Amino acid sequence: MKFRICTAACGYEMEPLISAFGFKGSALTKLWQTSVRLETEKHIGQGLGVQSVLWSDAAVYHALGEEAGNRVMFRVTQHAVSLCEGMEVEHPFSWIDAIFPEVYAFAKKETGMEHLRRTFVLNALVPVDFAMWQLWCRENQKTSFDEISLFSGNRQNILLNIPLITYSTSVEEVQNIVRNGAALLKIKIGSDPFQNNDSDAMLTWDKNRLLEVHRAVMHIEMPYTDTGHVMYYLDANGRYDTKERLMSLLRFAKEQGILDRILLLEEPFDEQNKTDVHDVPVCVVADESAHSVEDVEERFRLGYNALALKPIAKTLSMSIRMAEFAQKHGMHCFCADLTVNPVMVSWNQCVASRLKRIPHMLVGVLESNGAQNYMNWKTMQSYHPMSHMSFTQCKNSVFYMDEAFYKTDGGIFEISEHYCRLTQRKEE
Repeated sequence: MKFRICTAACGYEMEPLISAFGFKGSALTKLWQTSVRLETEKHIGQGLGVQSVLWSDAAVYHALGEEAGNRVMFRVTQHAVSLCEGMEVEHPFSWIDAIFPEVYAFAKKETGMEHLRRTFVLNALVPVDFAMWQLWCRENQKTSFDEISLFSGNRQNILLNIPLITYSTSVEEVQNIVRNGAALLKIKIGSDPFQNNDSDAMLTWDKNRLLEVHRAVMHIEMPYTDTGHVMYYLDANGRYDTKERLMSLLRFAKEQGILDRILLLEEPFDEQNKTDVHDVPVCVVADESAHSVEDVEERFRLGYNALALKPIAKTLSMSIRMAEFAQKHGMHCFCADLTVNPVMVSWNQCVASRLKRIPHMLVGVLESNGAQNYMNWKTMQSYHPMSHMSFTQCKNSVFYMDEAFYKTDGGIFEISEHYCRLTQRKEE
């Protein structure tokens, strides 16, 4: 059933980080929280987003800088919102198919980049897409996430939180994180120690960093993995230029007794690098390189056998479609973070809790690193419509997905009054 969007609005606020958040050889100091409100004659849909220019397109970050890059991305969101006003919508899938080409063209003009990564636009569209799904559900009397999901239908009782180990996370912090129950560490590799694009220096840094982390936690026992040990999830963010350099890192890992601990290796190469990875001796994950089903299919042919789903970074619409292909072809799926706010964590929980477990893990997994990185995380938790519910809290590195969670879908269909206020004031 079609519905007409009568009014549309958006706003943002900036949340500072505890310290510089290093990855892709650079760093972020704050994250823009965006909010979108879409209204029909009867209902309101609210969607939230978190902008990450460095993650979505590092070229924009380096060309414009953190502040200007964020302003451009928000203008892309504003443009998408303006296009929604007066639009008749049948389904979020048809909406995003119709709107994406025009928004992408606008974003290329705003950034001045003809070869802008599609992920930059998807990142900007996340709050609009979530608002569209919430509104569509209300207009069509859909009351459960299971009614809109194409996921496998599994229901995990536990989601083990995957903490993020950035370039600057100290060994002591890593040990404390693991002693608090973390059994799978997401370790950022690809550091540029001298800021001069020296790939050899990067490789040396990565080897030393991996060994440093491993030595710190190698003897700690864990109940959530089939080995009883801490496992590693390496995130290269496309920083490796050749397979030989990557294989050098993995040979080093094998020599040091680390290779069997590497559960996942995400995005070793830039998305334009079509290197076949069938012979890479670990599970290789597609993330930034996957903007569509066609991209996932291409990575699957190249030997990528897992997919990092990011409904909180690449829209729920695209994530549902990509997950459907991935699961049909036996690719492992899990939900990764974008250092999102607590409300958006619940959207990720709704997806992650319905995915099959990845190999060697005895429970479901979910990456959520906001508590590690936001200066005002406790205050941000109070913005969640169901902040009083236990499933919004991570206890000893675990989210417990109880009956109340599945009954309420984590509160994703509720309105956050705080973020609603952001759409009631005029932005630049």
